[in-house]
Amino acid sequence: MLRRLSITALTAAVVLPPLSPSPATAETGQPAAALAPGALGANFNQNLDALDYDELAEAGVTWVRGFFPMPAADDGAPAAHVAIRTVTQTSGHGYKTILSLKFPYNAKSFPAPGSAQMKAELARVDKVLPAVMGKADILTIGNEPFIESLPAERDQRLNVFYETVARRVIEFRKNRCGASCRTQLYMGALNRIDLAERRTPAAARWMTFVRETAAIQGVDIHPHVPGPRAAQAFLDYILPKMRPGQTFLATEFSLTPLWRQHMTDPAPAAFRTKYGLAPDTKVWQVVKAAIDKPFPEAKWAEFLRGCPWFANHSAFLRNFMSMYRGTGRLAVATYAFKQDSLMVQNWGPGKDPWLLNSVYARHTVQPRGQLPGRSPWFADFRALQAG
Repeated sequence: MLRRLSITALTAAVVLPPLSPSPATAETGQPAAALAPGALGANFNQNLDALDYDELAEAGVTWVRGFFPMPAADDGAPAAHVAIRTVTQTSGHGYKTILSLKFPYNAKSFPAPGSAQMKAELARVDKVLPAVMGKADILTIGNEPFIESLPAERDQRLNVFYETVARRVIEFRKNRCGASCRTQLYMGALNRIDLAERRTPAAARWMTFVRETAAIQGVDIHPHVPGPRAAQAFLDYILPKMRPGQTFLATEFSLTPLWRQHMTDPAPAAFRTKYGLAPDTKVWQVVKAAIDKPFPEAKWAEFLRGCPWFANHSAFLRNFMSMYRGTGRLAVATYAFKQDSLMVQNWGPGKDPWLLNSVYARHTVQPRGQLPGRSPWFADFRALQAG
């Protein structure tokens, strides 16, 4: 068997009306304890084709997460798509899996209820569900709805759309495998809910739907934040709005907004001196040099730990996981596992530095034989697998 999965990708604030009742509110999911171990897993987003079993083993991973872009259901059998096929194969190898259904409506309006467009979207859902229900351990309805939508439509239109989809998923789950179904359902995911302007009536209604729909186990959050206080604000917002026994996911989280603030800072002076760099060399330029010619692992770590804004948060993974686990309500968190090509394309001072988060720094660190170079996060990520 090949070590790598050899798969090719197919590639406003308003007053809201009351929630309409869910037709499946009598259905309950599995007990929260069944999938609430406070695990830390590997997040691949759209890059599940990059999954490698040797890397998962080295890092001690037991949970894997990615997303499926719903328009891809028009391109062929969803079961053959890289995301769903990888989730199914990985599950067959004994890993726990999370799949988020991504509905990209950031360039067009949500379909109106009962419209031909809505019927077409539900037909996509009907094509996807047989390939994942009872196979993935967690199915998240939505990826980042308050980003993957038109800004003017982040109101009741967003809620109506996702509630309609959720009811379709709940009904399918009920008919396919009932209350004992392996696949638990979450609604996802909330972004920057630490900011007052993001705590809108639509966000409140999102949480009301989560709480009042018995078949929904909880909510997903994506705390990409500038510091731990902002991450705590996510928990302060969601936990009081959930019913007892519900849990949450954190399938993406990082300090990317903090890293972004420092890309044009001077590179560390000691690092510049040691490696003969010009006095005016900036952080982003050192990263560019590593992209162009990957550093040895120790040099990449030396560079990052020489940056005070990075070194001061060297315990980020441990601190955030302690925060999440300390609630007693974390089901699973997943963290950026591998740098991907989109992170390094057109690199410059204005590009979001997602590449600084990954456990494996395959685009900025030299490989170690068949295994990619590791980032400074690797040791904590590996240690946190044990809880």
